[in-house]
Amino acid sequence: MLHEYKNEIHELKLSNAHFAKVFEKHNALDQQVEDAEAGRTLLTDVELETLKKEKLLLKDEAYKMILDYKKAQA
Repeated sequence: MLHEYKNEIHELKLSNAHFAKVFEKHNALDQQVEDAEAGRTLLTDVELETLKKEKLLLKDEAYKMILDYKKAQA
């Protein structure tokens, strides 16, 4: 997720507990989506779509925190 912000992500995970929680939850959902799409986990289309939407919301939240962090560092 957001690989171009690798350094910022690392710093935020160490300094911001909320960011770390959002990042961890996003990665867990990403794994669930991957497992479902690969057929390792059975989910309905609605369940899979719900996971994808939740994952996207978390990514948006993390992205905003990264941008705010970058702005504060400037």
